[in-house]
Amino acid sequence: MPLPTASSAAFAPFLIEPRFVGRVWGFNDLRPWYDFLAGDEPIGEVWLTGDECRAATGPQAGKTLGHIFAESPEAMLGSVEHTGSPLLLKVILAREKLSVQVHPDDAMAQKYGEPRGKTECWYVLDAEKGAALALGLNPGVTMDEVRAGIHNGTLEQSLHLLPIAKGDMVFVDAGTVHAIWPGSVLLETQQYSDTTYRMYDYGRPRELHVEKSIEATRLHTRAGRIPPRVLSDRTVLIAVEYFRVERIVVSGSRTSATLPAPDLSGTAEPAHGLSYLFAANGSARISSASSGESFEPFEIPTRGIAAIPAASPEFVVEDRGGLDLIRVSPRWPMPNPEQKA
Repeated sequence: MPLPTASSAAFAPFLIEPRFVGRVWGFNDLRPWYDFLAGDEPIGEVWLTGDECRAATGPQAGKTLGHIFAESPEAMLGSVEHTGSPLLLKVILAREKLSVQVHPDDAMAQKYGEPRGKTECWYVLDAEKGAALALGLNPGVTMDEVRAGIHNGTLEQSLHLLPIAKGDMVFVDAGTVHAIWPGSVLLETQQYSDTTYRMYDYGRPRELHVEKSIEATRLHTRAGRIPPRVLSDRTVLIAVEYFRVERIVVSGSRTSATLPAPDLSGTAEPAHGLSYLFAANGSARISSASSGESFEPFEIPTRGIAAIPAASPEFVVEDRGGLDLIRVSPRWPMPNPEQKA
């Protein structure tokens, strides 16, 4: 049964309009990934769940996600303990190297007046042969060497290179020095924060945050490639304290009742909580499971995303051809220091 609410049908699943965000390292032509041509400013990020993204279908159509979460936090999240959008999902398309950067953890972010830090992960949607990411520091590198590398332009020599291939999941713990390089297209799932401390930016005329980046950096983190866990009806790509990302098997169709994840880490996923469905490939159709709380069906196009509110009525997801369905659900930090990526 869906979460009790005055009007469950008002919070049926809905398609989200993506927001194309300019970045100096991006592309002017996003095809074939998106049918989008940029103007003067290249596009490097496609924000899928940003507060300024708008609902494209259903009773919430036209409203921004920020407005929907502020107006109806319990219907969206299934809890009165949390407010606001918990996760920011993006597609990253890099034509040039991004800056070498680091994100703060919750404690440091709050020290400087931000609500939360930024732990994230990257699911590799595509990768050219030889593609790699910079993830963490090489063994034995000291903070003095990091600082020297920032100032003399040799920081890359201290970075650990991680070769990647399509289908890889990479965890980027807060405090990890990292850089995205050209050659891949990434689905990024992160805490809802845009706080980035740039260490080094290849001479671009953008602000650096050297002292804060040094403060945020940890020499050893949990970052790295995460092995998938293959279950009968899904593959768990990652499950950590802030988010869970899965590939969902859809053989023709399946009902919403089968989507919540099994308990793998000692803390079961809530039966009714927010989640997102992203079509990494192919397309999906979302329709009502019963006539009692019906809603207009809609299609998730290739690389489109739908929000599934906690108060959603039951529904059916159907494979419309070649569907590779990614399900992302937020989690909140659990009081379990033993939990690992």
